[in-house]
Amino acid sequence: MTPGQIANSPPADRIPHIEVRNVTLAYGSFVVMKEINFAVRRGEIFIVMGGSGSGKSTLLRALIGLLEPAAGEVLYSGFNFTRADPDQRRQMLRRFGVTYQSGALWTSMTLAENVGLPLAEFTGLSAQEIREVAALKLAMVGLKGFEDFYPAQLSGGMHKRAAIARAIALDPEILFFDEPSAGLDPITSRLLDDLILELRDSLGATVVVVSHELASIFAIGDNSVLLDGETHTPIASGNPAQLRDHSDNPKVRRFLTRGASAGLVREHG
Repeated sequence: MTPGQIANSPPADRIPHIEVRNVTLAYGSFVVMKEINFAVRRGEIFIVMGGSGSGKSTLLRALIGLLEPAAGEVLYSGFNFTRADPDQRRQMLRRFGVTYQSGALWTSMTLAENVGLPLAEFTGLSAQEIREVAALKLAMVGLKGFEDFYPAQLSGGMHKRAAIARAIALDPEILFFDEPSAGLDPITSRLLDDLILELRDSLGATVVVVSHELASIFAIGDNSVLLDGETHTPIASGNPAQLRDHSDNPKVRRFLTRGASAGLVREHG
């Protein structure tokens, strides 16, 4: 038994890295989504998918503590994030890396300065050490030599990569992506999918991706939950390709076969 492990408790590798238990998301009296239940295994790429307005990004906000669930709870490695006090949450947030749909880079800062922000806040590294780590993270996402560029000088794909470099600055164990392929052409989107797969493997991270883009969903997704904006509930969970091929729910099949005849669906491997 490892130190601190409770007798008869399940081994750590059998505890979900992320567990969502009967969560309800609401803004006042308006319920966005209810009865959300799913578990994410360590090292998995988990897709939160659904149509526009189904509550995907709202769920992401709840997972990282920007929105309190109206009911239910979120756990990380068995620890209750929803019930944690502010100090405990801050410690847990250090283990997360988040990229937002817009990228959310500071336009007045260079890429190195943007990537260095979490390093300055959460570590005791010197300015030179922060600069070196920032350069390394930018190189990891294919932006070596762009340390002194500003966000406005980048293409859409490079902007997304710079945001990812900042998200991995602290070597997080969980990465969250909000619509990473939004606004990108198919080739750039595919390269970004490949980068997400590479980072999952090199960092050993668990990845949660909010997306409605079928090409990306099938290219990188190991597991998923499908949110339905009409019923305000999840209507399916599991491997996206298996849901596409075997679900008996017409809504699930319809969502996952959009554009298939036009060759828009691709899978990794």
